[in-house]
Amino acid sequence: MARIFVTRTPPGTAIATLRAHGHQVSVWPGELPPSREALAAALAEADAALTMVTDRIDEELLAGAPSLRIIANMAVGYDNVDPATAARAGVWLTNTPGVLAETTADMAFALLMAAARNVVASDRDSRAGGWKTWSPTAFLGQDVHGATLGIVGLGEIGQAVALRATGFKMRVVYTGRTRKPDAERVTGAEWLPLDALLRASDFVSVHTPLTPETHHLMDASRFATMKRGAIVINTARGQVVDQDALVAALSSGHLGGAALDVTDPEPLPLTHPLYGFPNVIITPHIASASMATRSKMAEMAAANILAVLASREPPNPVNRPAHSGEGRTIGT
Repeated sequence: MARIFVTRTPPGTAIATLRAHGHQVSVWPGELPPSREALAAALAEADAALTMVTDRIDEELLAGAPSLRIIANMAVGYDNVDPATAARAGVWLTNTPGVLAETTADMAFALLMAAARNVVASDRDSRAGGWKTWSPTAFLGQDVHGATLGIVGLGEIGQAVALRATGFKMRVVYTGRTRKPDAERVTGAEWLPLDALLRASDFVSVHTPLTPETHHLMDASRFATMKRGAIVINTARGQVVDQDALVAALSSGHLGGAALDVTDPEPLPLTHPLYGFPNVIITPHIASASMATRSKMAEMAAANILAVLASREPPNPVNRPAHSGEGRTIGT
């Protein structure tokens, strides 16, 4: 019997599946993540951990977890755990690729539409009693059909967004480290260098992973390059966008708006100036938050754990441990 620590209760049957295999599963109670001290104490006794993107596990925590064999991150991204550091500690790191691309693309396009047509601002105004009569000039937005969408990062999610955009008769351009001819054929997207994309796009949707190279990729110079009145959408990672630069670009009126499912930090403090803009939408990192998708993500994480505990390679490895679990024993 292995000891498995789950840092928050996921939807679906993942926890029941782990228990059905005879393992001892401890689940952190409540909606807030465990503190660093609580996480350290739990990992010290665990053979496996099912974690969320909010759970930062570093070298110090790994050193205090002598029995830990796998960190199964319930996410595609894994910037909360360094793969190389985990590998040196003999710990597998896994993620949940593929399952959330379509759901996240739905959210990205929903944010684009909401920002373009002032959906959130007009809803708030109506609830506050501002709707007095029909007006020919109230909440005038931007057309989506016929506009140009720039996609920064044409991975699985970016491609899914591109396909949605073609249904709205948008021109789709993209940028990335390399061209993707196969994706171009499927989506009809055109490759452009980043600055050319920013100059051409009415909407810019960010889908690049967070790396040292993409940290603050969208900075003051990039916002200045964008079309006046353009809207930026971010469902990737908050740190890809320089939020101070974004505030400045919104304050000057250069940008037409922003729709952010991710921020830096998360949650964004209520005193942050971004909350003061009626043309900014902020959602609490829910792009993958459909019942079906989050349940599948948890099931994938559980499958990765069960594989490692059975001394098999997990289905979705991000790293390859130096010891592949040697020297790390399963609790009895």
